[in-house]
Amino acid sequence: MKLSARNQLKGTIYSIDTGSVNDIVKIKLSSGDIISATITKQSVQELGLEVGRPAYAVIKASSVMIAVD
Repeated sequence: MKLSARNQLKGTIYSIDTGSVNDIVKIKLSSGDIISATITKQSVQELGLEVGRPAYAVIKASSVMIAVD
């Protein structure tokens, strides 16, 4: 599959925190950094996501905001 998003970060599924409607999937990158995404439970099931399985964090955004206190 090819995507227009340029920020495709390959890693391994580190954890899946199950919620009532959505799950939080954490992917550990080779750098040791962890990226998390909240996706529907149905998507987790359809993609067959499991801890230890390789996956990509695909980031597509028109803007990124940074804030400080």
